[in-house]
Amino acid sequence: MEEKDWLILNTLYLKKNITKAAEQLYISQPALTYRIQQLEKEFGAKIVSRGKTGVEFTPQGEYLVKYAEQMLHELRRTRERILNMNNQVAGTLRLGVSASCARYYLPPLLKSFVRQYTGVEINVKTGWSSDVLSYVQKEDVHLGILRGSHSWSEPSLLLTSEPLCLIANEQVDLHDLPSLPKINYVINDPRLRQDIEKWWMEKFSVPPFITMEVDSIETCVELVNNGMGYGIVPSMSLQNHKSLFVHNLQTKGGMPIMRETSLIYRSSSLELSVVKAFVDFMSSNLENAVG
Repeated sequence: MEEKDWLILNTLYLKKNITKAAEQLYISQPALTYRIQQLEKEFGAKIVSRGKTGVEFTPQGEYLVKYAEQMLHELRRTRERILNMNNQVAGTLRLGVSASCARYYLPPLLKSFVRQYTGVEINVKTGWSSDVLSYVQKEDVHLGILRGSHSWSEPSLLLTSEPLCLIANEQVDLHDLPSLPKINYVINDPRLRQDIEKWWMEKFSVPPFITMEVDSIETCVELVNNGMGYGIVPSMSLQNHKSLFVHNLQTKGGMPIMRETSLIYRSSSLELSVVKAFVDFMSSNLENAVG
């Protein structure tokens, strides 16, 4: 087996479809099918079969996929370590980033970083913050930028802390909220959901009047902007909506309810010059912001 075989097995296992896997690998379907057949001859075992819902891997095939994943992982680590021996900040920096950070926070920082380190390529993988945590744990990425509080025992760097806000397209009396239409969005962070629910229960004895459930903060903000109701969102999402009525939420004791953004990574990753350079860059930007 060679690297291309590991990639074929890994991609086909993820896509579960010959056509989609061939497209992602930029090879023809016959070429992919032929290579699978050759692997089956090499190992003397059936690797895949075609079912009604797509490609299905046999137990032998799943075992080979695990081997392929391990080999691709080790090959990537080896290449990174060898490149790092030159003591130059170069190579590929793999980042896992929560979707909201990727949209609002990260672009100008990455632009500045690659200007400073022209030999670095950036690979970004987005998802929910819980996904980003998993990416770092599995070493799919070097570093993760995520939102909220998470269980992470290795190094982390607090990047931002912003207030949670109630927003509307015009000023509202907070006492009227139970009778006003509320726009909810999908919240994947249990801590954030608990903070919002606790704030509401401290102020009201009835549930909110929810009229819409949407899939993203961005959709929620746009609907609020068009007068369809009020919402509760982190202030980061309001960068392009300066005219909205904004009220920062506070606890019963008068403390602002904050939403944190953090950078997490493994200590061992700092052995790579590109990772250390990015951590130092982010720390420096924080210092400059404070200053």
